[in-house]
Amino acid sequence: MKKVGAWTAEDVSHWLSEEGMQEYGDALRQMDGATLLRLTEADFQMPPLSLVSSDGGQQLLERLETLRIETHIEAHKNGHANGHVSGLPNGTSKPQRNGSLGRNNFKEMVHIPMPTMEDARSRFPAEWGKTGVAFIYAVVCFVTTTVVISVVHERVPTKEHTPPLPDKFFDLFDRVEWAFSICEINGMLLVGLWIIQWTLLKYRSIIGRRFFFIVGTLYLYRCVTMYITTLPVPGMHFKCSPKLLGNWEAQMRRIMKMIAGGGLSITGSHTMCGDYLYSGHTVMLTLTYLFIKEYSPKRFWWYHWFCWILSAVGIFCILLAHDHYTVDVVVAYFITTRLFWWYHTLANQQSLKETSQSNPFSRVWWYRLFQYFEENVSGIVPRNYQLPLSWRASPWNRGVKYSRLDNQ
Repeated sequence: MKKVGAWTAEDVSHWLSEEGMQEYGDALRQMDGATLLRLTEADFQMPPLSLVSSDGGQQLLERLETLRIETHIEAHKNGHANGHVSGLPNGTSKPQRNGSLGRNNFKEMVHIPMPTMEDARSRFPAEWGKTGVAFIYAVVCFVTTTVVISVVHERVPTKEHTPPLPDKFFDLFDRVEWAFSICEINGMLLVGLWIIQWTLLKYRSIIGRRFFFIVGTLYLYRCVTMYITTLPVPGMHFKCSPKLLGNWEAQMRRIMKMIAGGGLSITGSHTMCGDYLYSGHTVMLTLTYLFIKEYSPKRFWWYHWFCWILSAVGIFCILLAHDHYTVDVVVAYFITTRLFWWYHTLANQQSLKETSQSNPFSRVWWYRLFQYFEENVSGIVPRNYQLPLSWRASPWNRGVKYSRLDNQ
């Protein structure tokens, strides 16, 4: 790699991507390597840099400090080659006896604060136990949703007695029978892509518990909405399973069948009616896209557009199949996006992780659980990737490793 001082703006942009700091790409797009090394904390207090990150640029400043250290070491290594000395500090013109610098000068040269791997790990600790708690929370919410669907199914009015409600989208578009299968196929593709991407993330434990918590909470909200208001079926084409009228054994078998099939109609596991307000399919199509985009490099714009198209087409096909009212999709999209954005705003702002009178978010019912998951995460989680298994001995993880010097 050429010296940092000789970097072009393109080299700087590439370095930002490698370090998982793509959010600074636009603000620093005209900056070369020499200018990059001169950045100070004061620069991050003014636009445009102050508008990029909520941590005052601390993560980027730490990486810049590492660059300065590497540049400093490289300069002195070249200067001392073949017995020559260059760049002596404090105006020293010649070495002391035995060709070495004075003790005071030597101390000044090597006493450089530099971030360590331990510091980086302490900022983003794995804490897989918390991820396990979030996973259990998501599973409990999903199972609870299935049970509530079974309960609601028993009280859905028959389509002969209560016809479908008027819907503007249904007035404009005739029903397409195969559209709902396209929706579920797109959903499975997005979930599959997200799982692959998640396994390659360096901080997968933190991001995983964020996903499990948000998806669990969304399904918990869905339990409430579908239970308190039971809507009639959206179309006369629905063929709902017969009501069991209190046969709990048969209901449990029906619940287990739905859980085993992932709640998908394409697997034949979802034959119950009543889970309309709001759409669970819209939740998954929207949430997986949001996580895919949030935790992948900005330069993968083609990947983002592909996933957005899968999500948008899937949501449109829900309505085209007349399997949900339009209000179901609108409410699902609104709740999903807002919960995702609220959670990540709280997670990225250190001041919002503290309960105070000036923090209205601290009054949300799930705030204590949020604090438990995020209390040890400092700053924005980088979009760094690594192989999921042990890979330190492989060429993927080659790099310079520094340790502090003892000057005593």
